[in-house]
Amino acid sequence: MKFLDQAKIYIKAGNGGSGSASFRREKFIEYGGPDGGDGGNGGSIVIKSDRNLNTLIDFRFAQHFKAQHGKPGSKRNKTGANGEDLILKVPLGTQIYEEDNNTLIYDFTKNNEKYLVASGGKGGLGNVRFKSSTNRAPRKKTNGKIGEEFWIWLQLKVIADIGIIGKPNAGKSSLLAALTRAKPKIANYPFTTINPNLGVAYYDSKEITLADIPGLVEGAHKGVGLGDKFLRHIERCKVLLHLIDLTESNIEDTYKKIKKELSSYDKKLSTKKEIIFFNKSDLLKNEEIKKKLIQFKKKIKNKYEVISIFSHNDIKKVKKILVKYVN
Repeated sequence: MKFLDQAKIYIKAGNGGSGSASFRREKFIEYGGPDGGDGGNGGSIVIKSDRNLNTLIDFRFAQHFKAQHGKPGSKRNKTGANGEDLILKVPLGTQIYEEDNNTLIYDFTKNNEKYLVASGGKGGLGNVRFKSSTNRAPRKKTNGKIGEEFWIWLQLKVIADIGIIGKPNAGKSSLLAALTRAKPKIANYPFTTINPNLGVAYYDSKEITLADIPGLVEGAHKGVGLGDKFLRHIERCKVLLHLIDLTESNIEDTYKKIKKELSSYDKKLSTKKEIIFFNKSDLLKNEEIKKKLIQFKKKIKNKYEVISIFSHNDIKKVKKILVKYVN
């Protein structure tokens, strides 16, 4: 399924139905009074979150959405039928913005949340409503109100327990595939992943949601390599799993550059809980690994783990560590 994390749509709630101006017309009743019913209310537009969705792709080509209009009132004081509400489903983590794409309207953080984004118009009044002691045969009735209509933006920010970050080709997608049943595209070249991938890992009867964030490069916070679009998906992750390729010539420099990009985009990102994993240990000799880690520890005091995604024991170890961070 193709991934889309932003969409602009036009929504139009239904108009209220018009009230009726009718009179009783029955045999042997010479002066039948008013019996015009009210119009039905227009349908509203409701947006609902669904954890089973993970993309806004359905809104790429269908961009106009209209709820039903209310039906007009009729004789015998019958109220018109209400228009049916239109429910639009969006992924959990979706935010609704006004047309300026800056003013937040609503943020879906729980599954099956509903938000009434555009209200249908109220039905008009029938002439029976205007009967009085001084006006026994009113011809007055009112039209239904117009339903709300406007453009809105939908923005998706992935919600996950763990966000896997790192440079392109560090092995993030391979790690996600090894930890979960997710099947992200994997290849031995940079920027294989161009959209976030989600997966669920299980360990000791506990569930961990992971997001594989596309590779970050220097200048990502300015939009280099679409980095600014990727970084916003990290905002909702509880913990960051920083994956570093051990075959890099300078692993401490690699770590610092990614941290700088996080801080430059949003200082809060650099203060999130973090786990460092050095990947591809199977490609180096133990002596080489030892030298690299000694240099790393001289400049970076954070804890870390060394793994190979091809080691079953290492993958089991990763799951065990992740569970401690999210539970």
